[in-house]
Amino acid sequence: MITIRYGRRHFEPGPEESVLDCLERGGVAIPSGCRAGSCQTCLMKATAGLPPADAQRGLKDCLKLGNHFLACICHPTENLEVALPEETQGVTPATVKQLELLNDDIMQVALECHQPIEYRPGQFINLFRDPGLGRSYSIASVPGADSHLHLHVRRLPNGRVSGWIHDELRTGQTVEVRGPAGDCFYVPGRPERPLLLIGTGSGLAPLYGIIRDALLRGHTGPIRLFHGSRNRGGLYLTGELQELTRQHSNFDYVPCISGDEIPPGHVAGRAEAVALKEVPSLKGWRIFLCGHPEMVRSATRKAYLAGASLQDIYADAFNVNQAA
Repeated sequence: MITIRYGRRHFEPGPEESVLDCLERGGVAIPSGCRAGSCQTCLMKATAGLPPADAQRGLKDCLKLGNHFLACICHPTENLEVALPEETQGVTPATVKQLELLNDDIMQVALECHQPIEYRPGQFINLFRDPGLGRSYSIASVPGADSHLHLHVRRLPNGRVSGWIHDELRTGQTVEVRGPAGDCFYVPGRPERPLLLIGTGSGLAPLYGIIRDALLRGHTGPIRLFHGSRNRGGLYLTGELQELTRQHSNFDYVPCISGDEIPPGHVAGRAEAVALKEVPSLKGWRIFLCGHPEMVRSATRKAYLAGASLQDIYADAFNVNQAA
């Protein structure tokens, strides 16, 4: 008899009964909508056991890789332990090992977690100033290549967390982090597929991790990065990115300036406009968009109109709230 474990309880699905129906029959409230595998409201994660492939119909590759499934169409073929995605994010203490300004507004925070956490470059964690005040920051580091977890924190005016990180946080302090979460990361397989990455400001953080992860995994297709800012001072890691272009013939880095003064070696225009002008047809490309919400929304629409499948567009819009 197949069993489903949710929390501390075990359930036995009846013949032809889905995970959603089984849990609801047992009194568990699971978010749901269409109950036909279309709306993805009932998304769950298998923390032990493998969900059947049919239960992952329509999900992005990154979600499939993380053993996510749709409870309404999941008819398990083996024992499963399941949870809602947000229930798998534990809180972990971490020690601040290094603080480094990458430009005038962006601080790199290197953290050593007291307990190992499994993450993929490009995902995000929540970093807490106190138990009731935290913010999400993308992960720029790569497991195995970097000793610590790296975050790029942009100072925002009156930012309650970003200002604290820039002005008060010190090496040696212990903070709490929760996660990781997010589906904006590199998925191995089909290494010949072209990748297009567009970011603004500290939106470079997840892209930097994704690019290095792809290259370390032997990605052979073209990887094109367009990073934009209003002026040259808003760009960062330019030396490291240029070094990657020298080391890897399939990687190309284009720094974009939307302001009036365009330094040599930079391209005039917004990053998404420059990218879509240079790569007008995106059929078959995998797209990663990170940064200002307006840019992410605009670039998502334009990438789709340029031929990219919505399944291949991974977007991470950053919070630009003044109190962040």
